[in-house]
Amino acid sequence: MAQYGLLIDYEYCSGCHSCEVACKNEKELPLGKWGIKLTEVGPFRKDAEKWEWNYVPVPTSFCDVCEDRIEEGKEPSCVLHCLAKCMEYGPIEELAKKAAEKGSKVALYLP
Repeated sequence: MAQYGLLIDYEYCSGCHSCEVACKNEKELPLGKWGIKLTEVGPFRKDAEKWEWNYVPVPTSFCDVCEDRIEEGKEPSCVLHCLAKCMEYGPIEELAKKAAEKGSKVALYLP
């Protein structure tokens, strides 16, 4: 049986927080708790004209990758509502290949 996971390409994450909001609503999590939490790295200056600022969605211990939605044939709420479409759910083997092709700024979450 294939194991599934979540691929997050944070090079394209815009920091909109829609994954956090979708997860909190789906899981009915109380104030101060998240199933996925958007972290920020930066901003910091790369050189005189360029800045770097990365947003990195990080699944927490409350994340079960929406197993109830998966059982219904739906995708996880964070993936569905990601405005930048930088999150993907699927078999680990396929996601690992995609991650290798993309290179850096990619995270693979295995529940």
